[in-house]
Amino acid sequence: MNDRLKAAFEAADRGREILIKYFGHLNQVSHKDRAGLVSEADIESEKVIAAVLKKHFPNSRFHGEESGLDQKPSPTDLLWIVDPLDGTTNYVHELPIFCISIGLKIGNELEAAVVDVPMLNARYHATKGDGAFLNDKRIKVADRLSLKDSLLATGFNVHASDDLKKQLEIFEHFIFKTRGIRRAGAAAYDLCLVAQGSFDGFWEKNLSPWDTAAGTLLVREAGGVVTNYTGAFYDPNMDDIIAGSKAIQPLVLEIVQKFQLGGNN
Repeated sequence: MNDRLKAAFEAADRGREILIKYFGHLNQVSHKDRAGLVSEADIESEKVIAAVLKKHFPNSRFHGEESGLDQKPSPTDLLWIVDPLDGTTNYVHELPIFCISIGLKIGNELEAAVVDVPMLNARYHATKGDGAFLNDKRIKVADRLSLKDSLLATGFNVHASDDLKKQLEIFEHFIFKTRGIRRAGAAAYDLCLVAQGSFDGFWEKNLSPWDTAAGTLLVREAGGVVTNYTGAFYDPNMDDIIAGSKAIQPLVLEIVQKFQLGGNN
């Protein structure tokens, strides 16, 4: 394990401690404009994660959901992209589906990823070119070939989506074309479930870099494909994403594009 991944593991450990401490014991929960809930757990988790990463890499840049981007990175800077608590609404309601997401980007390349799911004792990690792992066991995307045999995942941000009706039409279409659709409420974890082969595909709009940076690398290192809605190679700065196995992702992309262009077939 290289030093960057070790630092991300240590940061995830510290963040996990905070999330476990506050789970079921929150005192402060507030609303962010068009962005859902934020709790004291989100804020404290991000602080300890940032402190660990800066301790090991003091010249690195940090982009967190709660604190924003500390300084614009150069093409050679290490940029940590962090969601200290993905799935805050689940967390507030004591639903144990939430995670910490830590992605490392240098220039245009995602280099490392750690996603920790505290209540499920699950830790995913990947480094570019070395594969994806769950609790140190290699994982890969599913090998199912047809949409009718697939299980998909998605999410909706009703506060941010300007075309929610169209997204619901896509959702309805897939209900009748697949084995089912799941909405876990944490995009980073959805991407992990694609990487491990539980979900065959995932699509969502109006996401942020901290939602997808780590999960994108995990899916790719597990043998999957990640694009935006136009089919372009996905970068976390894009706000829509389609991820999946090499067989299913193009099928999901094709249908999403038809609806985005006004069709419904």
